[in-house]
Amino acid sequence: MTIDRRTLFRAGAGLGLGAAVTALAPGIAAAGPAGFPTYRYLRTAFDKGALRYNPTNELIFPTIRGTVGRVSGALGRFYLYYAPHDAPGGICLAYGDSLEGPFTEYPANPIVSRDWAPHYSVSHVSSAHVLWNTAAKEMWLYFHGENTTTRLARSKDGVHFTYDKVVLSTSMLPAGTTETSYARVFEHKIASRGANYVMVFMTNTTANKRDIGWGWSADGRTWTFSQTPLIRASEVGATDAAAPSLAYRNGTTYVVFHTNLGTMHLTEVGNDFTKKVHLGVFHTPLSGAPDRGRSAAPSFGTENGVEYMFYEAGARLEGAIAIARAV
Repeated sequence: MTIDRRTLFRAGAGLGLGAAVTALAPGIAAAGPAGFPTYRYLRTAFDKGALRYNPTNELIFPTIRGTVGRVSGALGRFYLYYAPHDAPGGICLAYGDSLEGPFTEYPANPIVSRDWAPHYSVSHVSSAHVLWNTAAKEMWLYFHGENTTTRLARSKDGVHFTYDKVVLSTSMLPAGTTETSYARVFEHKIASRGANYVMVFMTNTTANKRDIGWGWSADGRTWTFSQTPLIRASEVGATDAAAPSLAYRNGTTYVVFHTNLGTMHLTEVGNDFTKKVHLGVFHTPLSGAPDRGRSAAPSFGTENGVEYMFYEAGARLEGAIAIARAV
């Protein structure tokens, strides 16, 4: 495989295609460790070329959320949030009635743009992670813009959001931190820390090395952040790690994250985040379309007992939103 200069630049940014990884068989990725299923690529969530709003022809960081019993008069049983990364970005929504798709673009995308007076005006907003907040009975949207700052907006219907506050910035981490972005938040109790929520995210430093950070919160709004990485990319043989998510199996907690190698990796951190057991590759991307050697930013869902993984597929800054099903 020939890697052009643009691809090499992306790999240097820590999120690109470092090397092509061949799947074990056509359409099947490597089985995950620790009892996780093998995920087989099913389809893209929609044809990105047919979208009304697609300013840069690259989409990242999907989040899938169910609406049944949560949102009155929802457009569909499932809401899929995503965004372009490059300027102008913009938080987008699609909806559908099955996790297998198809998903329909919300006609008024973006639902959150890079200008939200009087709160901010930035080059782009991206990495939409939406949490159903059980206590508030709201969809809480965490998103970045710029890469130094993660923000929170809140919604009763999952479509129209009210700005809340900045929840994470580089100023909350050690000197030399240059990025704090790609955050996902989960309802997760750690009694010893008074926590009801946990956040995992990507950090970058003046050394241009990306690792996985974490924090905890009683209310999902005001956070305490570890001043040392939860997972260092070097611990799994990579130079950069990003796009973390939490997953649960066997009565314990795992972090799934992407590396510059193109693969997703799995690390057990335990329910109180005091463990660090690296378990290897969680998911190997397809060598062909749509992954082309790179898969990232997983979001998980279950329908009728079947597990699904939505993920970012393809070379960095050329990505599409893909759906895989457990087999």
